[in-house]
Amino acid sequence: MSPATITFVNNNWPQILVFVISGGMLLWQLVGRRLSPTREIGTLQATRLINSEDALLLDLRETKDYEGGRLPNATHIPMSQLATRGSELAKYKNRPVIAYCDRGLKSRGARGVLNKLGFEKVYVLEGGMRAWRSAGLPVDSR
Repeated sequence: MSPATITFVNNNWPQILVFVISGGMLLWQLVGRRLSPTREIGTLQATRLINSEDALLLDLRETKDYEGGRLPNATHIPMSQLATRGSELAKYKNRPVIAYCDRGLKSRGARGVLNKLGFEKVYVLEGGMRAWRSAGLPVDSR
């Protein structure tokens, strides 16, 4: 390295460190999403699965959020109760499951529980209920 490069690095090492760390964090999100066993799908893919393969919609939000509106024909089991109430879903094992919550963050954890219950085709609705509403898709409010 040239003396000018060494001087630059010595004078700017905090900024260089921040640059390297933030770049690594962005790269980790990209790589982590590709390596994750969780399959995220958007609203278009979800509607295709619902229409073509009769996918089960699994609402994992808490009861107060569920009562404010849900995807049509969704089954409601809060994420906090999924491990104990998962047996209620046994009759749907051969169907794909689309799990969702409010923003799509909590529902990612459902995949492991559903796999243990025998579900093989588990998807997470990317963006959750908020993305569904933003796309202008129907919401059941009864």
